Amino acid sequence: MPDGFSAGDTAFVLISAALVMLMTPGLAFFYGGMVRVKSVLNMLVMSFIALAIVSVLWVLYGYTLSFGPDAGAGLIGNLDFLGMRGIGLNDLAGTIPVTAFSAFQLMFAVITPALISGAIADRAKFSAWALFVALWVTIVYFPVAHWVFMTDSGKGGWLIDRVGVIDFAGGTAVHINAGMAGLALCLVLGKRVGFKKDPMRPHSLPLVMLGSGLLWFGWFGFNAGSALAANGVAGMAFMNTQVATAAAMLGWLAYERIKHGAFTTLGAASGAVAGLVAITPACGSVSMLGALAIGVIAGAACAAAISLKYKLGFDDSLDVVGVHAVGGVIGSLLIGFFATGHVGQTARGLFYGGGFGQLGKQAIGVAAVAAFSFVISWLLGQAINKTIGFRVSEDVEVAGIDQAEHAESAYDFSAVGASLARALSTPAHTAVSTVPAEKKTEVDA
Repeated sequence: MPDGFSAGDTAFVLISAALVMLMTPGLAFFYGGMVRVKSVLNMLVMSFIALAIVSVLWVLYGYTLSFGPDAGAGLIGNLDFLGMRGIGLNDLAGTIPVTAFSAFQLMFAVITPALISGAIADRAKFSAWALFVALWVTIVYFPVAHWVFMTDSGKGGWLIDRVGVIDFAGGTAVHINAGMAGLALCLVLGKRVGFKKDPMRPHSLPLVMLGSGLLWFGWFGFNAGSALAANGVAGMAFMNTQVATAAAMLGWLAYERIKHGAFTTLGAASGAVAGLVAITPACGSVSMLGALAIGVIAGAACAAAISLKYKLGFDDSLDVVGVHAVGGVIGSLLIGFFATGHVGQTARGLFYGGGFGQLGKQAIGVAAVAAFSFVISWLLGQAINKTIGFRVSEDVEVAGIDQAEHAESAYDFSAVGASLARALSTPAHTAVSTVPAEKKTEVDA
């Protein structure tokens, strides 16, 4: 092996990549439990299809556009690695093979468009969604990843190198990016039938809790793995992830109890995800106390933010905007307050003697990614809607998108109904006369 290679770091990053991959099925369960019975399969496969589409595009051109040498002005990578050409088994990115680095970053690219799907649950054509995923990662995600992530050669795009934005694991490129794209598609597709009238409650809260647990587990790979080495930075990111997530759950539940008078399982799951989102950009640059503060703030703020869709009139089905866009903005901006300057970072936040400088840089990064993602996503959504149509018909939406789009249903209620009918037709369940046998003859007579 070449000089500088670390077997330990390589194993750590590959395991982290596998954990991040697990987050996409975890997200499918999380979203799948939140929709109604008639949309479960559609919701699951909207996440799973991202695994297929993005993996193929990543090898063809996604990696080189995201992490290839800069093509100019820090906006996008060049085509040196088109089709992954020129990448040998012994080429290193730091202490790990470039192939391991590429595999890790691929999993980020997979889950980002999958996050968007929750905003348009119950009403999108599957073919239109698949086309959107392919176009969106090409035109939006790959360039933004180049803006904010360090390349395998140790350099970055314009936001990280020229502006000085801190984004350890993807608060801008993943969460703000996906959240704003979700908002754009909400506006393109319009509201679900029955929005604000029908309850549209989650059909399976146990499935939601399972999904959030898998996301929490996988997120350690997402955040700690972004250190790209089994070192102290990874340990700090791991602990900050745990602390912020726990604090956010408590913050969400406290807000929910004060506002609505109950602690809900959906609130616990959503609060955990909000904390995971918010700590993602900050986990490598804040202390554990800073992570705790970020978590509490994000939990309460995201709990409050999800009601905005009712006040402003956009139908964000599964609160992608309220959790991912708002949580990503909170986590990114709070770096400007809580960055300690440790672990090799010289930038300090306001509370650590750094003034407002880093906060201003973080605001530039937030604004740039949010504006770019929203505008391009809206244009892509409109183009698809005007050509092949993005939304299913009202009849399909009301009857159930699973049968129309996938010719399947998540649960076989017909079998349950048949079993119940047979049980009710047996002698033990038939009506029995309350008249004693000896009296029955007299009555009949």
